[in-house]
Amino acid sequence: MGKTADLTVVQKTIIDTLHKEGKPQTFIAKEDGRSQSAVSKHVNRKLSGREKCGRKRCTTNRENCSLERLVKQNRFKNLGELHKEWTEAGVKASRATTYRRVKEFGYSCCIPLVKPLLNHRRRQRRLTWAKEKKKWTVAQWCKVLFSDESKFCISFGVQGPRVWRKGGEAHSPSCLKSGVKFPQSVMIWGAMSSAGVGPLCFLKTKVTAPVYQEILGHVMLPSADQLFKNADFIKSTKSWLNDHGVGVLDWPANSPDLHPLENLWGIVKRKMRNNRPKNADELKATVKKPGLPYHLSSATD
Repeated sequence: MGKTADLTVVQKTIIDTLHKEGKPQTFIAKEDGRSQSAVSKHVNRKLSGREKCGRKRCTTNRENCSLERLVKQNRFKNLGELHKEWTEAGVKASRATTYRRVKEFGYSCCIPLVKPLLNHRRRQRRLTWAKEKKKWTVAQWCKVLFSDESKFCISFGVQGPRVWRKGGEAHSPSCLKSGVKFPQSVMIWGAMSSAGVGPLCFLKTKVTAPVYQEILGHVMLPSADQLFKNADFIKSTKSWLNDHGVGVLDWPANSPDLHPLENLWGIVKRKMRNNRPKNADELKATVKKPGLPYHLSSATD
């Protein structure tokens, strides 16, 4: 941490600027987030002329700043696009140099998270819901049955374009993508609670209100009886249930990231990435394969 070699170009520039302004090394170290030893070594190396040893950098600080602006303007540009646009501005640098500079800025090339579009009113409803449910006890959550549908695709390896981001920027709007198109797939309904998971239901048609009511009557209620026995339970879907005497958990709209079953679907899909089903039937068999976290002996078509 205290080595001068660990300092990036930007950090060295900050140290040099503050040192020229007459700031003490303790102040510079605090501002730059480095140890006083690292600051002292850099200043002393520069004063003794040792800082100039080695091969001269092929890009200037101004050119480096222009590259960082390009990254910030569009986080989804790939390395080739960044290099082309940077060199077209008159910078003489190789593709490898472009990559090194971007890494020096603190960026890593990552798979972007996908975030649902929420307006201000929806954000407020989500916040209110979270504050209310924060007071719930374990006993109250144990009475909840969560159900959800998820699409499983034959191909699991297509991740789409990557994004340049720094640590802590995973949820930054400029680092999120809106979504991708999927290949052949099957839609699956499932349910989970503190008592375990219910059987899977493979859906053959589009989920309309009558179809969903049929799922609730023929799959959800038997699952609830199996998981909760004679105990009361709460379902997180509002349609059809009031007429059947089932308590409903209020749920903010457009909020899949709040649903715990989304995490279980994600685990199942990650464990299936090494499988290569060729058709929908093989895909169903893969989902029901022993060893997956959602595996149960029964599944309904």
